[in-house]
Amino acid sequence: LIKSQRVQNKLGIVFEKEKDKSQRKDFIFASAKKREAFCQLLQLMKNKHSNQDEPDMISIFIGTWNMGSVPAPKSVASWVLCRGLGKTLDEMTVTIPHDLYVFGTQENSVCDREWVETLRAVLKDQTELDYKPIAVQTLWNIKIAVLVKPEHENRISHVGMSSVKTGIANTLGNKGAVGVSFMFNGTSFGFVNCHLTSGNEKIARRNQNYLDILRLLSLGDKQLGSFDISLRFTHLFWLGDLNYRLDMDIQEILNYINRKEFEPLLKVDQLNLEREKNKVFLRFAEEDISFPPTYRYERGSRDTYVWQKQKATGMRTNVPSWCDRILWKSYPETHIVCNSYGCTDDLVTSDHSPVFATFEVGVTSQFVSKKGLPKSSEQAYIEFESIEAIVKTASRTKFFIEFYSTCLEEFKKSYENDSQNSDNVNFLRVGWSNKQLTTLKPLLSEIEYLQDQHLLLTVKSVDGYESYGECVLALKSMIGSTAQQFHTYLSHRGEETGNIRGSMRVRVPAERMGTRERLYEWISVDNDETGGPKGKSTMVSRVGHDYVKQSVVRKQLGELGKVTEEGERNSKEEITLRPKQDPSDGDSSISKNSYNNPAYYILEGVPNQSAAAISPELLPSPTSSNPPAAKLPPSSAGVRIKPPPATSGPPHPRRPGTAQECSSGDDGGAGVVGQGGGGGGVLGTVGGTMNRPPPDFPPP
Repeated sequence: LIKSQRVQNKLGIVFEKEKDKSQRKDFIFASAKKREAFCQLLQLMKNKHSNQDEPDMISIFIGTWNMGSVPAPKSVASWVLCRGLGKTLDEMTVTIPHDLYVFGTQENSVCDREWVETLRAVLKDQTELDYKPIAVQTLWNIKIAVLVKPEHENRISHVGMSSVKTGIANTLGNKGAVGVSFMFNGTSFGFVNCHLTSGNEKIARRNQNYLDILRLLSLGDKQLGSFDISLRFTHLFWLGDLNYRLDMDIQEILNYINRKEFEPLLKVDQLNLEREKNKVFLRFAEEDISFPPTYRYERGSRDTYVWQKQKATGMRTNVPSWCDRILWKSYPETHIVCNSYGCTDDLVTSDHSPVFATFEVGVTSQFVSKKGLPKSSEQAYIEFESIEAIVKTASRTKFFIEFYSTCLEEFKKSYENDSQNSDNVNFLRVGWSNKQLTTLKPLLSEIEYLQDQHLLLTVKSVDGYESYGECVLALKSMIGSTAQQFHTYLSHRGEETGNIRGSMRVRVPAERMGTRERLYEWISVDNDETGGPKGKSTMVSRVGHDYVKQSVVRKQLGELGKVTEEGERNSKEEITLRPKQDPSDGDSSISKNSYNNPAYYILEGVPNQSAAAISPELLPSPTSSNPPAAKLPPSSAGVRIKPPPATSGPPHPRRPGTAQECSSGDDGGAGVVGQGGGGGGVLGTVGGTMNRPPPDFPPP
């Protein structure tokens, strides 16, 4: 089943006629609800007669490699098996096939067909499976190839591809990005492979490359034109030769590498520094780096870095750096765990080492209740009591909010705001009461369906309909008989542009309240100092579930469903299997506060002040985990903020989460495509979960 994203009541059905042959027919229903009811009936029929369950979790391999314009060696097995340096996979689980393989390459001179056949051959040799290529996109020598396990081929739909040039004058394709997007059942995925500007000193140019790609790459659901690609997908992965360098003397760098002391180098890594300033990769996550810099090696060896390069303009210094990276961004309250992140040490044809990462990702499928179809027509409702937003603008126009979600029969918008004021010329606070906010009606009313859904919001001006900020909310934490609070940040074209908070509830009829546990919700973590060796993802226990045998039993089961403060990673862990505690129970970790956004001070009623103007001794350390003793007072003259005193410490790494679904027309491959939103039910390892305040809000 292929649900059209442009036409809400259109459904494509692909019929298998013979082996490798199929026929597609399109149907138009009276409404989106009628279409959904038909899909439920078909899924119910399949559940009754088929012994094949739909997965609620899949494993993804992602690799990036600058091949240096030289063909790859005959075997790249160490790359696909995640063997080498850093956080690698345990020998017991390393050969278990992944569900998806994504290969991003730069300076790859091999033709597309030959390259795909090379990848298929190595996967066949290692897994004995014939992986199916679902997308290959090329821009000059920048390539991305996605291959899927044969059993999942019909679960892929809405495949889209795009590319962006960022070379000289943004017209040459020697630098730029290629991207692929698709739906896996009901979960949207986006993958971007890029090659950014080189040169130690060209940080600003690399930052601009990233923003251009974010703005111009045409992927995902075309109805989400107000949102950049970082919000269009349940899970977005960004990989490639980002070319960010280390700001340190070459001899110091070599000394630290020889001693395997990477922490001082990571503190001067340009990408880390730019992310801390919110210049690039806003609220993206990256696994801890525990492998040496992957560039610039002497070809034919991994023992020597060659840091001088003769160019036409003279001798150029290329300090050893982590140029090759893999980052990701996911919707709040979705399940994603990075099980490995490292580089090979035996592929020496290029001056870059290949980098790999593997992920366990929660996915959704066509929903149908275990109880069967509902017996009543009672409707669930999404109701807002109030919304207040701070937007970065000197304009004093009126604003409205647009609401988007695949769980809605149609997209809605609010009336214009009924309150607004400003204490700072560059920011405006706008508010909507419940009278200005529309009630939203989801397509289905079952709680287990709504727990997987997400709502995209965009704040637009009445003059010109221009978006001033976008965000995503998870419905899971909003379900209940009383209204729940939400806080999150607004962004636009990769820049943080304000904050938004409010009160809402998802009201579900009593008879629709049944829930089911997902596989990853039964996997919990206990710390145990007797765990496996550092840097290895070890599997400690096998679970007697068919899907677990294929997927969960793989690398680092010990980290699945991990609920942790950022930076508190421990590779010495064992797992126990038990129902996962609800994230709302007990003391769960709260995002640390940076107090670096002037929008926060306006929202809290501090007049004529911005973060930059506030005395440093009044600001808490970014590493402080202690919440303020009390809420800040309402706006009044002379109000001063006095959080706990500052303490020294390293900046807190950002590990965020947000994104949305996809499409590139409705002619993608077959697959039962349910509603958007991936997995759900656990905090995972990315921030933004539970719709907690972003770092610019203090906890209550």
